[in-house]
Amino acid sequence: FFLQVDSANAGRVLASDAAVFLKKSGLTDLVLGKIWDLADTDGKGILNKQEFFVALRLVACAQNGLDVSLNSLNLPVPPPRFSDTSSPLLLSGTASSDLPWAVKPEDKAKYDAIFDSLNPVNGLLSGDKVKPVLLNSKLPVDILGRVWELSDIDRDGMLDRDEFAVAMFLVYCALEKEPVPMSLPAALVPPSKRKPLSVPGAMPLIPSSTSTKESHQSLPPVGILAAKTPLTQ
Repeated sequence: FFLQVDSANAGRVLASDAAVFLKKSGLTDLVLGKIWDLADTDGKGILNKQEFFVALRLVACAQNGLDVSLNSLNLPVPPPRFSDTSSPLLLSGTASSDLPWAVKPEDKAKYDAIFDSLNPVNGLLSGDKVKPVLLNSKLPVDILGRVWELSDIDRDGMLDRDEFAVAMFLVYCALEKEPVPMSLPAALVPPSKRKPLSVPGAMPLIPSSTSTKESHQSLPPVGILAAKTPLTQ
């Protein structure tokens, strides 16, 4: 991975090159920013090989639902995954589209019943309709924000039947004290959403434009959960 980014063999990686590469991990800008801050210890905007390895390790931690912190560096995690054809560890498109969906049919039926009870419009639920259901779980607001961000796969600020099932699945996992992952595992992407994603690999989370300004604009739905007003009421 280091050789891919340090193609000039300079022994260091510039922030701009590292950012382009790390985005292929499918993690959100927020998480990647935190990873960069921890890896770039002297704040120079350049990573040496050791610091780049720290960044890779933290990406792997985030992809496996662990905290992005220096304490996680010694935990056993599989290598990080990057959706890129030249990456040695690519979740190939065929594998991700053939994976059985993590949401079991009997659970899906339950989630569908909740979905229908919320009066979807054109098969979609707005954030305002989903919010009370999520808040009802009594999970921390930051966790619910991540659940929303992961389940709104097509980033339209609404959840369809399959996306709602992903949200419910993640909520029940969190209630069972399982960590909510930082990026959506390939097995959790609904089959209906996999076709356009199967070519580059498991990358449902990155907006097609990667400029920071635009990717921040694609995040407002999280605001419906993280807004401070509901907490004070």
